[in-house]
Amino acid sequence: MKKFVVLSLIALLVLAFGTTAFAQAKKEEPKLEFKASGFIDTRLMLHRNISLGTGNIYTFWDAPYLPDKPGVAAANKGAWDRTVSIWDQRGRLKFDAIMGKTLSGTFFFEIDSISWGEQPDGTRNTAGRWDADRAALEVKNLYLDFAVPGIPIPVSMRIGIQPHAIRPHILTYSDGPGITAGIMVDPVRIGLQYFKAFEGKGATADDIDVYALTANAKVGALTVGGYGLYWNANTYPIRGAGPLAYGVSDTYSADMWWLGVHADGKMGPVMLNFDFVYNTGEVDRRVNTAALKDIKYRGFATKLKLDFPWEKFNFGGTFMYATGADMRKARADGLSGNTPYGANFPAKKVGSYVVPPASAQCGIAQDSLIMYGTWSPNIGMWPTAGNNYANFTRGGYGGTWFAKASASFKATPWYKVTVDALYIGDTTKKGNTLGNAVKANGLPKDDSTIGWELNLINDIQIYKNLNWKIGLGMLFASDALDQWSGVGVVNGSPKNPWLIESQIVYSF
Repeated sequence: MKKFVVLSLIALLVLAFGTTAFAQAKKEEPKLEFKASGFIDTRLMLHRNISLGTGNIYTFWDAPYLPDKPGVAAANKGAWDRTVSIWDQRGRLKFDAIMGKTLSGTFFFEIDSISWGEQPDGTRNTAGRWDADRAALEVKNLYLDFAVPGIPIPVSMRIGIQPHAIRPHILTYSDGPGITAGIMVDPVRIGLQYFKAFEGKGATADDIDVYALTANAKVGALTVGGYGLYWNANTYPIRGAGPLAYGVSDTYSADMWWLGVHADGKMGPVMLNFDFVYNTGEVDRRVNTAALKDIKYRGFATKLKLDFPWEKFNFGGTFMYATGADMRKARADGLSGNTPYGANFPAKKVGSYVVPPASAQCGIAQDSLIMYGTWSPNIGMWPTAGNNYANFTRGGYGGTWFAKASASFKATPWYKVTVDALYIGDTTKKGNTLGNAVKANGLPKDDSTIGWELNLINDIQIYKNLNWKIGLGMLFASDALDQWSGVGVVNGSPKNPWLIESQIVYSF
């Protein structure tokens, strides 16, 4: 199976170019046309007890949030319960070189400032450093698209650095080198994907290959579909440094599957979006030591979103549930070693729902302002940078569930207001997903409620292509967000996280 997608893609090319496909009636050659698109945004955020993509509610950059309790060093109290203000900015520029309806090439660039006035003298994400002139231009995509000639059914190919996207709001979106094909067998559209996630030594089986098969079809007013995604990782986690020497193996390898079904469309007056995805697989030890064990992964997530539009109103409801780990059987990073319960409880199974390495699912979901927030600030569901780009992580959903009610009113052609209310629960067993408070015996506490979140969002259309959004959010925190101070069994409860966000976006 793991070679099926690549062989299928090669077969399509052979069929196309090994025939007399080009013996068609001569037509006038299409002219080259250039198109540009993208956006520029700028955002101001004021918030308390909210992470900036670090994977822990109690972390802001390198300063941890720790309770303001006796025995906790002042230097370690960090941003605990303090108000943070920050500006950030992002720009994307996409160029398409188009030759008629059958051929195009795409260059897609991104420029980020994650905090105006950045101090690290790096490149990526530091465009906002004073005096500017940073080498902060990122290549996001570089690919060509073409229609395959000489085949009786429509087939399109994309080759190069491109989006790897399968139901991004719940599973995965990332960018990487690969080959994809779209095949239309009316009424079914089939997708084949092959990506190379890692390549070390060319003559060593240390690479990571990604394969996927997708299909969807129109059934009445609904589009229904399913998919299978497979990660064959001879190196795991993905190495951040260079390849190992010949004859030297990484500590682990991994095989992981994601199997899902989905439906989108109308059911009477209601708009419906439904997803169910199950992950299964194993991380295997490649170094034979007693301290290392094979780790099984078994988890799932499901989400149902309903919207009922009525005149200038829209009423909605969303339910999401994603399994959490049993902390007696799993470490936070999903690898071998002792769990928080000690040497008598070695890690052996991750029951949490997980997403592939480098998935931006967490930032794409945007179910609320705080807990399930935008690409930069949220309550802490972003995995740490090291884990996110190297490991299977819980993404934005694993270990949590929520029920959400929302209503919006388009008061004028240029102004819309939305209110959201969410109840958010914790599905991790024998421990908590976000908090790490301990009981009197030093073992993790197990709480079921993360809290209630309320949001007010104002959308103002200044011009056709210029939008201003102002959001206010408050999370009424419960026990599952409590944090251990690092001193004895002293825990702390954060003040309720809140966020005020102002974002202006020019799209073109």
